[in-house]
Amino acid sequence: MTLSLFLHVLGVVVWVGGMFFAYMALRPVAASVLEPPQRLALWAGVFARFFPWVWASVLLILLSGLHMLMVFGGMAAPHYAMTMLVLGVAMMLIFAHVFFAPYKKLRHAVGEQDWKAGGAALAQIRKLIGINLSIGLITIAVVFLGRAFT
Repeated sequence: MTLSLFLHVLGVVVWVGGMFFAYMALRPVAASVLEPPQRLALWAGVFARFFPWVWASVLLILLSGLHMLMVFGGMAAPHYAMTMLVLGVAMMLIFAHVFFAPYKKLRHAVGEQDWKAGGAALAQIRKLIGINLSIGLITIAVVFLGRAFT
């Protein structure tokens, strides 16, 4: 159980922490100092390095979370754990959409130097990462508040 919890928290730190850094620190600076071609190329490169870590985190979070749910008794697990599962799966689905749709468009647009299409793809990614970051932070709050009141 300790190993599962460690892997779970590690995955969350990498994924949610990475989103927080990208959204709250990197994005505003990149938008203020880089022209669209450089900004879009930067984001395509950042995502190319970050998204493999997100896939690894998703795998760690899902497997360790399911293991811990089984230890808790499956469907008899505390309500906060089931809420965490639902929110986590929603985040994973949003990430999969980002990866397979707007990120694919961003990569293609940067390769073709189509800055308008790249900007549109990046705007969609930004919105979805903002949603996922919010869900991730809410999930962390649900878990800690749920444990405190159980």
